[in-house]
Parts: sequence; C-alpha cells; structure tokens
Amino acid sequence: MGIILKSVEREELEELWKMQVKAFSGLLEKYQDYDMSPAAEELDKIVARYLQPWTTYYFIMAGDDRVGAIRIVDKKDGSRKRISPIWIMEEYRNKGYAQEAMIEAERIYGEHNWCLDTILQEKGNLHLYEKLGYHQTGRIDKINDRMDIVYYEKD
Repeated sequence: MGIILKSVEREELEELWKMQVKAFSGLLEKYQDYDMSPAAEELDKIVARYLQPWTTYYFIMAGDDRVGAIRIVDKKDGSRKRISPIWIMEEYRNKGYAQEAMIEAERIYGEHNWCLDTILQEKGNLHLYEKLGYHQTGRIDKINDRMDIVYYEKD
C-alpha cells in the first residue's frame, strides 16, 4: 500500500475543511452531535487550530490521492501527543490507510505517550486503536442518547 503524510499548507486549509465535513457527515447524521462533530465545524476553527504552534495537519497520501487527513497535537512538554481527528474519505476506507497513517505518525513523533478519543459505538474504530496498542482509560463521556466518547492512551 504505502502512504505518506504530507503537511497541509495554509492555502490548503479550505480543501482540508471540505474533506473533514464530507468525511464526518455520515457520523453527524447518525449521532446528531452538532456541538462536537467535525462535520459541523466551521473553517475558522480549522484555521485557529492550524495556527497553534503545537498542531500539525497532514494529508494522508496514497500516491497522488488525498485519502484522508490526520491532526497531530504535540506540545513537546512531556504531555501526551494527541491524534484529533483522523479520517479517511469514504471511498478509501477499509484499505488500511488509517492504520498506516497512525504508524507513520508514531515513526515521526515517537511511538510512546499518545492519547485519542473516539465514539464508543463505532466498533471499527475501537478495533483499530486497540490493535495499534491503545487501551481505554476508563473515562467515557455520554454525549447524547445515541453516542458516548471513550478515551484511549498508548504508553
């Protein structure tokens, strides 16, 4: 397969945002979580995150195709590095790209001291993260009657 992580440039943020909205729209429809879904975010929120010195957005590239994206938060202060969010466009899902992207992020940033969160009801996500060595912290936040957020760490 083989993916690369390509840093998102400032002038590419609108494209990144459009991809994010499209990629998460099915989950927004399913769970109706308008306050926190990446599909409901405005472009200015992406821009604000992009400008944070500890945030790097990457396109997940398979050849010339942007198959998804990942945001890495690394404050370089000993706190956990964070993946928030990662997504694969619908037409590229179930091909191993998310797993490859996370392995590549660990190669770049180090394989220890990570965290992330995801929707508890999305069993495929849980399987992926656990397969990569993440474990649930025990914290679960109820968002609404349809959805809970579960927290993961990797030491």
